[in-house]
Amino acid sequence: MQAGLLVSGHRVLGHAEQVGRPQALVSVAAPLRLFLKPAHRGGTVRVACDGASSLGHVVQSLAVPLTEVGQLMVNSSPVTSRYRLSGAEVVEVGAVRRPQPVPVARFVLDVHLGALARRLRLVGVDAAYGNDAGDDMLIAQASTGQRILLTQDRGLLRRRALWLGAYVYGAHPGAQLSDVLDRFAPPLAPWTRCTACNGLTAPVPKADVAPLLRPGTRRTYQAFSRCQACGQVYWRGAHSTRIQALIATAQHTTH
Repeated sequence: MQAGLLVSGHRVLGHAEQVGRPQALVSVAAPLRLFLKPAHRGGTVRVACDGASSLGHVVQSLAVPLTEVGQLMVNSSPVTSRYRLSGAEVVEVGAVRRPQPVPVARFVLDVHLGALARRLRLVGVDAAYGNDAGDDMLIAQASTGQRILLTQDRGLLRRRALWLGAYVYGAHPGAQLSDVLDRFAPPLAPWTRCTACNGLTAPVPKADVAPLLRPGTRRTYQAFSRCQACGQVYWRGAHSTRIQALIATAQHTTH
């Protein structure tokens, strides 16, 4: 960080405010440093202590979502996020351990992660998604449905009403899928979910769906499944080799 500046709450203290304030040294684990301001990305930050703010508040003031934080240590002893810093302490902020134990392995994704939602469904993971879902709706869906909110919006992860959330690492859908599977290790059930609505699919006789098929598809393929929620029909067409490769990679990630 810049010489002579301290972080307190959500702002940088000026020199006059620093005088007489006790300080703690906060060391942030490497995986979490992308959340820090560029000046802090060496991973070590001095923070001013007011005796009232919790350690969780201090960590979040550094822009690190608590959903991403694992073990917290003060002077080499484990503490909770409710610990209050008094000054002259050395704090270690660890990343959440992987795989992360969770009560359920079902998810809801924000509007920017549509491609990830589709890939999760392809490998059989329960992934709710709507391209028009607002922040409040996402929080409510996560909480009422006991779903883990997946997002790259740090503000959403800091909402107090959020039941459980996780930051999705990666700029592209493939890397994002690997990150989610590595973090939560959900059970996979490829080819069982509708990529359109997240409903479950089931095998269906060809005769039942024949009127919905194009002539070329009707002639070429014999095995079909259908979403029990929206009625979408599926078959393993020319694209199935690419999808099977994605599934194989996903299965390798979770083992």
